[in-house]
Formats: sequence, structure tokens, C-alpha cells
Amino acid sequence: MTRIGILSDTHGLLDKRIFEHFKDVDEIWHAGDIGSAEVLQRLREFKPTRAVYGNMDSGDVRYSLSEFYRFRVEDVNVLMTHIGGYPGHYNPWLIPMFRKARENYDDPNQRIDLFVCGHSHILKVQYDSLFQFLTMNPGAAGKQGWQVCQTLLRFTIDGSQIKDLEVIELERK
Repeated sequence: MTRIGILSDTHGLLDKRIFEHFKDVDEIWHAGDIGSAEVLQRLREFKPTRAVYGNMDSGDVRYSLSEFYRFRVEDVNVLMTHIGGYPGHYNPWLIPMFRKARENYDDPNQRIDLFVCGHSHILKVQYDSLFQFLTMNPGAAGKQGWQVCQTLLRFTIDGSQIKDLEVIELERK
């Protein structure tokens, strides 16, 4: 069993409450717009961290990360990028990758079980029945943007199951 904390769109702000909410996770995933290499370093010093760069990230962050990150946690194949969209409204350049994954669903090296993205600052978790994967966007953990509160996601991967999903809202101070 692996406990995961997901955040996105920190834009250089790493709220100290994130550390409290993620104290019991095994890994942190950051879906882009990190804002500074310092934020990424602080997360990595706290917990193992997987991340992609976002459209607002500068060279120091982009240099150490990629736009897309495919990995496997237990029996769950994950694809993470910053600008992704949601079921029925994906960014067009992702569709060929999603089609290929669906066509090769029985191949665990090709299949996507969980798609993680950020960018919109809108927290959304939705199953895509067409491409047969769960999409997660944790909203925005920073204060830049129009969102009313900062949001995070926390959940568990147990074998091939994604369960115990929690939405965490950080009220504005």
C-alpha cells in the first residue's frame, strides 16, 4: 500500500500546512507550475517527490524535469503532465497517446490507469470511460489565481486499486 499526496500550481508558494497534510504519505506528486527550484527541493527533502514542469516554470525547474512523466506505483500506471484537461476536453496533443494506451490496454507497459494534471486551478477527479482511466487534477496549492481556496489530494494505491481519496482545502489566511 502506497499513500500519495498530489498538488499543483504552487507558483513559488509552499504553504507550511502542506507538510502537515502530507506527513503520512509515502510520495508527493507535483503536477507543474512549481514556481521555483527551492519549492521542489523542499518537497524532495520532505518526501520522495515526482514532478513535471508547468507552463509558468522557468529554466531552473524545466532543466530538471520533463513535460510528461510516465511511471508505475504498485499495479497502477500513471501519466502526469501539467496541461491536460479532463474527459471530453483534453488537450489535443494527448489524444493520440490516450488512444494508443487504450488500444494496448492489456499491455501493462502501455496502459494508463491514472492521468494526473494541473494548470486549470480547478480540482476535478473524474473517470474517463472512453479511455478507461481516472483523471485527477488537485486544483491549486498556491495563492496565485482566482481560486477561493488552496486544494490538495491525498489517496492510497493498493495493488491496482486507487482508494481512500481525500480532498484537502486550505482556507486562505
